[in-house]
Amino acid sequence: MQQRKAGRPSGTDGSDFSYRMVVDSRYTKVAKGKSRLKALIFIQGIFQLIELLHVVLPISKGKDPNILAASSSVIGLISLLIGELGRRRSRAGFLRFYLAMSTIAVLLSIFCAVSSRSTLEVIQNPAEWETKKFELIGTSVLLLGLLVQMFTISTVISLISNMSPPKKAS
Repeated sequence: MQQRKAGRPSGTDGSDFSYRMVVDSRYTKVAKGKSRLKALIFIQGIFQLIELLHVVLPISKGKDPNILAASSSVIGLISLLIGELGRRRSRAGFLRFYLAMSTIAVLLSIFCAVSSRSTLEVIQNPAEWETKKFELIGTSVLLLGLLVQMFTISTVISLISNMSPPKKAS
């Protein structure tokens, strides 16, 4: 077996470097954006599963289900699947749909939290934080999910703009 020698390729004196292909910066931006979006989708998936657990546990204790919170979780999980497909296949339409649906899911979750008296009571009364850990965790997950959604919006918008073909100069 021949060993490759480090340095310049064989058959050149090194002066042809200006003719070699260079990767356009938007392709590296797309790769970085996809990598960032993968992490954000994973984090959102964890938050959606915690939120789903927050919906299912009261049902198992015999309480009435919160239909709006359950639909928010389902919409969020479906949007994550669509977002992952859009990320893997570089489909701007899927990414736009994912962005809209995940934002709707977060807004529905916020609406559920605001309309729930227990969530507002937990936030306003720190003395009850010890006894209301379940509601406090749900509120914390919701606020962190909102923060992650803001990062996701900026990442997806940047990714879509870098995936689109460059505009021709007229």
